[in-house]
Amino acid sequence: MIRLMDYRSVTGSFVIMYLVIALILRSRRTSIPVWSLMAFSSFIVIVSGLISIDELKEVIDMNVILFLIGMFSIAGLMEASGLLEAISYWFVGKFKSRVKVLIASTYLFGLLAAVAVNDTVALIGPPIALLIGKVAGIDPKAMAILLMFSLTIGSVMTPIGNPQNVLIAIDSGMPAPFVHFITKLFIPTMINLFLTALIVKRYYRITDAELNVGLIPHEKIRNKRDAMLGTIGLALTIAALIINDVLELYGYPHVSERGFIPFVISAGIYPLASNPRKLLSSIDWGTIVFFITMFITMAGIWESGIVEPMFQLFLSDTSNKLSTILSMTLTSIIVSQLISNVPFVGLYLNYLRSLDLASDNISAWLTLAATSTVAGNLTLLGAASNIIVLEALESRYNVTVTFVDFIKVGSIVTVVNVFVYIPFLYSV
Repeated sequence: MIRLMDYRSVTGSFVIMYLVIALILRSRRTSIPVWSLMAFSSFIVIVSGLISIDELKEVIDMNVILFLIGMFSIAGLMEASGLLEAISYWFVGKFKSRVKVLIASTYLFGLLAAVAVNDTVALIGPPIALLIGKVAGIDPKAMAILLMFSLTIGSVMTPIGNPQNVLIAIDSGMPAPFVHFITKLFIPTMINLFLTALIVKRYYRITDAELNVGLIPHEKIRNKRDAMLGTIGLALTIAALIINDVLELYGYPHVSERGFIPFVISAGIYPLASNPRKLLSSIDWGTIVFFITMFITMAGIWESGIVEPMFQLFLSDTSNKLSTILSMTLTSIIVSQLISNVPFVGLYLNYLRSLDLASDNISAWLTLAATSTVAGNLTLLGAASNIIVLEALESRYNVTVTFVDFIKVGSIVTVVNVFVYIPFLYSV
């Protein structure tokens, strides 16, 4: 038994080291897609026996896969019709300076993520971010990384901003989650969005300049019917997801597999689109492969037994408020880089229940929500939304953000984010 456990832990450690080293080396060979690296790690997990082939149907979350296929379809329709380009031109036309556009973009992406789920905005955000950058004269890499950071930070302040917040709001049993999230996390989130824009501005040496561009947004729409279908599809999806989450939070009948919602809506749109085959081909299948293989890899790392001891090392008692906040913060930031923040929260909730953490310990639950989310700003693997954005950038726009590029500025952003949130969390 000891030898078996040693074998599993060694294999799990090897998978983690492989992923980190592969992502760093990829900085020199960006032609290698991230999904292929994750696919190989899932291959190692399977052939090593950490996860058997028969277990794959249990570890692959089809809820997420169908969510992505549905949202990719809607986003593809909006982009092909020219709607996203028109929105970008309209947005830039509202501001007269480059820095104002940069800061406004941060709030645009962040607030959208708060109400529409960050992974949803990650699907439609890249073309908007790059077009804003093109018109405003901002480095596309700077706009791409600003998009990633903004989606992560903005999603903190509501219980429906990201999947891990939904898990916390439901499984913690905390009373009135919407009220607590918004009243306690809105102000520090808005501060962090502003500070993050300034960090990106300084890091990428973005100088201010007056913008006098004559833009006519509606002229960018190439297919009005598809633009209308995309708008209706997105509005229905966001409304259905929000209503469904509210119903779930308050104990009413709801759709438990929420990822099926955008898939069903997109299924109703396919025959109405101008070119259904082209629409289906717009789906980023590389990202789909990434998520399938990520589920396998993360399940294997958990089965290796190397993660749970970290939970016990950092937090074994929740009686001291400040100690609990600091321990949760450290655990969230470290472990989220190993298994991404959504799987981390799912596993950590089970551990916290074993410690009998009270449902009315609002400070602790909001700490987990905030820090597990902003942990996604440290490395590319910290948040799934980062990978969604990255794959879209590389496959469609020939723009990339390397692991090294991300962590250089992401480490600064993460430290700032944490220092802003902790005083607010302690005051809860």
